[in-house]
Amino acid sequence: MLTSPVFHRLAILVLLNAVCGQGYAQVGFEGPPIDYLTAEVNDPVAQLARRVSAGAIELKFDSQHGYLKSVLDALQVPISSQTLVFSKTSLQLQRISPRRPRALYFSDDVYVGWCQRGDVLEFAATDPQQGAIFYSLRQSEVDKPRFVRDRGQCLTCHASSRTQNVPGYLVRSVYADAAGQPILGSGTYLTDHTSPFDERWGGWYVTGTHGAMRHMGNTTFTEEDERGGDRDRGANLQTLTEVVNTEPYVTGHSDLVALMVLEHQTQMHNAIAAANYETRLAMHQSYQMNELLDREEGHISESADRRINAVADQLLRYLLMCDEFQITDPVAGTSGFAEEFQKQGICDSQGRSLRHLDLKQRLFRYPCSYLIHNPAFDALPDEVRGRVLGRLAQILTGGELSGDFQHLSADHCREIHEILIETKPEYARLDK
Repeated sequence: MLTSPVFHRLAILVLLNAVCGQGYAQVGFEGPPIDYLTAEVNDPVAQLARRVSAGAIELKFDSQHGYLKSVLDALQVPISSQTLVFSKTSLQLQRISPRRPRALYFSDDVYVGWCQRGDVLEFAATDPQQGAIFYSLRQSEVDKPRFVRDRGQCLTCHASSRTQNVPGYLVRSVYADAAGQPILGSGTYLTDHTSPFDERWGGWYVTGTHGAMRHMGNTTFTEEDERGGDRDRGANLQTLTEVVNTEPYVTGHSDLVALMVLEHQTQMHNAIAAANYETRLAMHQSYQMNELLDREEGHISESADRRINAVADQLLRYLLMCDEFQITDPVAGTSGFAEEFQKQGICDSQGRSLRHLDLKQRLFRYPCSYLIHNPAFDALPDEVRGRVLGRLAQILTGGELSGDFQHLSADHCREIHEILIETKPEYARLDK
């Protein structure tokens, strides 16, 4: 029987190899090197909570919306981003119905949920290292309201294959009945920029125009006609006056363009977080193996290298809007969100920004996600961020495109490259 130290090291090595082959979906993220539940975070809600606790800012409470307006202002979340969801698919589902939809507001890094007569405000915020962090704030007036971080309940829905197996975000489209209850036997859709238009926004209200295209919003379904519904009646609504009473909300809109940006942004953030987690896990496990095998410190194993390449490729595909659904009719919102969103862009010397919208054939004029400028992208480990940027430069300047990137025209590549040269210093250094 083998009992030597060599045998024990080999046994541990076999175990580590098995773990490495499983990837982040099976390994989890509560332990090292992620430490999701215990690592310090610095997302916008955590920053606001510290300011409130220190007395540096006071949140104001009103009888109709509680802390909502004050929080939106403090977090710089635009009211124009409001979307209304009436399916019972979130924490306070007992407060949600077609008569009383849940309002969702968002910026690049923060999502805020409000329900009529709700017990709490709900928050999800992006920490550059840890991804999506979830909080609640009780809707009762006190001197110093306290943000409470979720310790696992939200992860039941927000850490699964729908969120790319990391704590993350999702937009679901369901066949909702007259009470807002999803008809689960009819299936549900996880929606993003690749989703067919006719699979989007079931259980949501939608204001905006979209020509002959049809979506699932603004209507309810029954088990008998769950795949039918009156989609024409719910199409091209510029106001919800005839559908639901929006007086209790801070605005009457559930903007179509905001919904489209929300769908892209949620899964883009998930792709960034997935690349972050998988790279850190791969490096951590590779370094453990280095110690066992007496290899040079910092050596990256072949298996770790393959894992990092895989998530870099996945992130790059999402970044460049691969498989995006092609719009067949122009779309427009109603709340002014599109104009407000575009004004926030980092522009080059020609006034071009990755936040500029197209809305005639695709979502963005330049098919490269604006979240390449986000702190979460910049916080990616060097090993994966460098590969993504290097491969991106090759695609944009390499001439003939094939495979996943055939949707990019020569003009797209040139324009995106020129914008990034002036607005992304790390990318610009690759060109020297």
